Amino acid sequence: MSATVPDVPRSSPGDPPPSADSVLTLTGERTIPDLDVENYWFRRHQVVYQRLAGRCAGREVLEAGCGEGYGADLIADVARRVVAVDYDEAAVAHVRARYPRVEAMRANLAELPLPDASVDIVVNFQVIEHLWDQAQFVTECVRVLRRGGLLMVSTPNRITFSPGRDTPINPFHTRELNAGELTELLVDAGFREVSVSGVFHGPRLRELDARHGGSIIEAQIGLAMAGAPWPAELAADVAAVTCDDFEILESGCRDIDDSLDLIAIAVAP
Repeated sequence: MSATVPDVPRSSPGDPPPSADSVLTLTGERTIPDLDVENYWFRRHQVVYQRLAGRCAGREVLEAGCGEGYGADLIADVARRVVAVDYDEAAVAHVRARYPRVEAMRANLAELPLPDASVDIVVNFQVIEHLWDQAQFVTECVRVLRRGGLLMVSTPNRITFSPGRDTPINPFHTRELNAGELTELLVDAGFREVSVSGVFHGPRLRELDARHGGSIIEAQIGLAMAGAPWPAELAADVAAVTCDDFEILESGCRDIDDSLDLIAIAVAP
């Protein structure tokens, strides 16, 4: 008989007390909702939650690396139970205060604080590139998933995110992956039926790319690195981006190496 996830306490020794006005600081390590300057990145992450949340309907779900918690809360709309884990104490306190439907705890993703075979789905979106021991984390996912459960991972595509570099551009990333490397990582851990899709700009974002010198991404990054103010047109265009402006396509529909982000779905043995 499969184990069940133990009840998660709302607080534990050493955790800061949650507060109703708990707010996370924008550092570049995680994306945060409700900020116009961050809206492009937020929507690019949010669309994956929106498109895959249906797979969590009626299931017990672990989000490994929940960050601000908006994604775990979105999944809680349909899931039977959502447990969210993050290493950052401030993030855990924030999730507890802002998203009461989510059971948040602080833990290292290399040692997930759940029993064997205790959840149906593990969600890990825009996190694995931050981990020092990716193989150990994936092995832990095999352990906590029930037989036939799903691991759903999204991560920046190394080929387009840090092109031509041996080290990631983002200082918070330890190792970025391409589609083949992500697939190999999951297969080596014992997962089967690994499928990989990609996140791409849709028609309106392609128009914005053309309007902003060929890449609305590079326009934002260039100004941020220079510490320069944003032109009004760029600020307005970034603030207006929605999830509908992104496409998620299977590898057979378009060259996966051209994708912005990778999405892998794998079945636990």
